[in-house]
Amino acid sequence: MVLAKNPASNVRPLRKTDCVRRTPIRPFVLTDQPIFFPHFLPMHRILVLDDIAQEGLDLLEATDGIEYEIRTKLKGEELRQSLNEFDGAILRSGVKITPESLEGNTRMRALVRAGVGTDNIDKPAATRRGIVVMNTPAGNTVSTAEHTFAMMLALSRNIAPAHQSLVEGRWDRKAYMGTQVAGKTIGIVGMGRIGREVASRARAFDMTVVAYDPFLTDDQAESLNVKRVETVDEMLPMIDYLTVHTPLTPETKGLIGMDQLDKVKPGLRVINVARGGIYDHDALVKGLETGKLGGVALDVYENEPCTDSPLFKMPGTCCTPHLGASTEEAQTQVAVEGIHLLINYLKTGEIRHSVNVASLDPKTLEELRSYLNIAHRLGLLVNQWHGGGIDHVRLLYRGAVAGKDTRVLNNAFCAGLLERVVEDANVINSEMLLRERGIELTVEHNSDQGAFTSSITVEVSGSGKSVSAGAAVLGHEMPRLILLDGYRLESFLDGRLFVFSHKDVPGIIGNVGTIFGNNGINIAQMAVGREGNAAGGDAIGVLSLDGDVPESVMKELMAIDAITQAKIIELPAAGELPAWMS
Repeated sequence: MVLAKNPASNVRPLRKTDCVRRTPIRPFVLTDQPIFFPHFLPMHRILVLDDIAQEGLDLLEATDGIEYEIRTKLKGEELRQSLNEFDGAILRSGVKITPESLEGNTRMRALVRAGVGTDNIDKPAATRRGIVVMNTPAGNTVSTAEHTFAMMLALSRNIAPAHQSLVEGRWDRKAYMGTQVAGKTIGIVGMGRIGREVASRARAFDMTVVAYDPFLTDDQAESLNVKRVETVDEMLPMIDYLTVHTPLTPETKGLIGMDQLDKVKPGLRVINVARGGIYDHDALVKGLETGKLGGVALDVYENEPCTDSPLFKMPGTCCTPHLGASTEEAQTQVAVEGIHLLINYLKTGEIRHSVNVASLDPKTLEELRSYLNIAHRLGLLVNQWHGGGIDHVRLLYRGAVAGKDTRVLNNAFCAGLLERVVEDANVINSEMLLRERGIELTVEHNSDQGAFTSSITVEVSGSGKSVSAGAAVLGHEMPRLILLDGYRLESFLDGRLFVFSHKDVPGIIGNVGTIFGNNGINIAQMAVGREGNAAGGDAIGVLSLDGDVPESVMKELMAIDAITQAKIIELPAAGELPAWMS
């Protein structure tokens, strides 16, 4: 066992759980027999940035091929350097991952938030670096829903001030008259996992539930036994309690503000265990002062830790320090789930609960692997064949592949298109990088099979020029070029290709072959596509070559009258996969 080295002064003394896990070295004795050394699996390094449940650390300890270290309370340059030493990291809310934290990072592949909210991770910066960001949405669902109800009941029955009165030696029952929740109406904004759990509990408390969610349909609302409204403002006059279960976005920030105070049912009690900032702080204070609000219960704040707020000292409030997921069960679940997400991604490529890229389970990954390969090769090919500035890309998926989630295939194509232009373009960040360069991407799906069970066709245009190409998988994972600039053919899609546009006249193929033969360059395979069935039109040829093509040979080839355009296209060798895929 090798101890994890950590020079950080803010790291607690090392324990067993801080050790780097490696395969133990067994002693051996001298012998005349040959010694066979075991095969060592590649080690994936995982950084634990916040305290997580011991069960999560135990899982790391028990998993072969994993090293890990615990480094908590990192920030600034120390955090930046640490992130570049590991393949994956798990964190809670104690660390903030900024663009500066990831600057120059070439190693980190995945960040997992042990919890739901990922506000403390700059997702565009992570995506730009090709880092998958995942969360654990199910782990703290029940705990958060229960805390919502605990806050609502404490608010309704004045639990906190009544307890404080006893601490101070007072017995004043009349001062803490409460209200029952049965028969009341609760409004829920956000009907995801937590919102639905809250709705279930509200119905058990004999409450009427009104819900708003932009994706909630009438049929879903009926099955959940809730009343759906079109806007949040629509529910405000009809509800006695309001709880929110959404992320903090530009659309949800300040959801309840000064304007909404004039629309609420007088005495509305509001609860927030989701994200600070969804309610406007000043509006809450004014609502309590004017009596528009009958109570405010907060577990989250716009800036945390928060120890100074006028709300803390106002009557009719119940505030806790971000305890929604603070149960032993929830912390165990999010730690174990988060570690599983990291290990599965690093070992198998499985992506689940990602907030910045399409999810990809092992079965889907295996189904799409061949198409990831040809999408990437198509990107490489059309970039070289076009050879100029590109401002528009059109992808068409046809046949069986059109029914798949093709977002990851979009990224694979974009990675190939940008590979010679942008450093570290991969299946996570490439579509973002493409759009950042002002290139428009459109995607179409057609379930008709055509000549192949599945195919991918792409057209790229810009600088007054447009080229197109199509590919399919033949036999046992054999990528083939099936279309180039509208000409149908069947060519290898690997290695060094000589691609040339020409007039379909007698002798053209022989002349090209002669030049390559005279220069000692072997042609491994040849494919030609031409316009129509009659000779004399335009055609295109693709030759797979075994050797380098000097500039002098290219000049000889271009001197052939019938050739109008020719290029050498460099693609990965047969079976070779990009680093992000292998």
